[in-house]
Amino acid sequence: MKDFEFALSTKIYFGTSIIEETIQKERKHFAGRVLIVTSGKSLIKYGYLPKLISMIENLPDTEKVIVYDKITQNPKLAEVQEAISLGKKEHVQTVIGFGGGSSIDAAKATAIGIVSDKDIETYLLHGIKPQRDVLPVIAVPTTAGTGSELSKGAIISSPVHHIKAGIRSEKLLPSIAIVDAAYTWTVPERITIETGFDVLAHAIESYMAVNANALSEMLSEKAIHIVCKNLPLLINDPKNHMAREQMSFASMIMGINLANVGTCLPHRMQYSIGACTEISHAAGIIALYPAWIQHEFEVNPKRVNQILQWLKYPPVSEAIQVKQIFKKILIDWKVPYSLSKYGITQSMISKLADQVTGNLANDRLSNRENIINIIFKESI
Repeated sequence: MKDFEFALSTKIYFGTSIIEETIQKERKHFAGRVLIVTSGKSLIKYGYLPKLISMIENLPDTEKVIVYDKITQNPKLAEVQEAISLGKKEHVQTVIGFGGGSSIDAAKATAIGIVSDKDIETYLLHGIKPQRDVLPVIAVPTTAGTGSELSKGAIISSPVHHIKAGIRSEKLLPSIAIVDAAYTWTVPERITIETGFDVLAHAIESYMAVNANALSEMLSEKAIHIVCKNLPLLINDPKNHMAREQMSFASMIMGINLANVGTCLPHRMQYSIGACTEISHAAGIIALYPAWIQHEFEVNPKRVNQILQWLKYPPVSEAIQVKQIFKKILIDWKVPYSLSKYGITQSMISKLADQVTGNLANDRLSNRENIINIIFKESI
């Protein structure tokens, strides 16, 4: 067994219908002026946002609740800058990320910007890590997929600069994560499936990663088993609350792996796709997966076959067989996506490949010459 480090500084509350009890228990963390960063829309439609505001406003030490509700599915630099301006104007002391991964990532970036004398653009464009403490972030996810509530990254897009990149630091880890599976009960089918596949991708990639260790591998295996069993249940019955809770749990433990181990090429490559399209993060991952897993088999067949076993498929001897299995999974799960579906063409591949950055070395496949171009091309 190789040596490893593993850290978890976020206090986690997990369950179903736990939000009110948890807020009461942690009321000291909601003292003063609080900024909720969210996408609004469906959270308003189902009454989730108004109820959350009311819960916090009724706490004895809360002075004011401010809301920024303009976050989109690929959070934009301009949106984060607006949230920061609002937070500074209102002198907020805590930031709550309420929604999917986009809202939580935007909340993390907002928590940096409110206390910084630098524009958040500088952190994004130059890969600068915050050198001082940021405002405390409380993450309340409403989807089961991104694991952002336990990760140390804030992924932000800038259409003006044609980039989608991450601001990363241990300082961005939320102080508290409240994972209440009841919020996922009303998530539409498409988003349920896409974010569910993102959980699977986190599990597979953190298992395949160079940084993988005995503890992260155990969590990956658990998450793969959960997704394999429960996502098909939700496709057949979206009101299966037990399956919803299981998917929320799998998403949460993969957030732990994101913070400690990281991912592989699909996540790095998706950022360049997200910089030039409005494709969701999970949809971009899905489109890349059959081609990526085929080539991943070529460098690590033993581990890929172990993943197939956990997914209840027999071992294979040829890389093309892995691709075919994953294409079947995507068809069965109603998400047989390709990059061409989202307007990506062959002529765009070179530019997309040039924009892929990050810790590529965490994927053994990254040593293959021209592999990023190849995966993009085969995913069209």
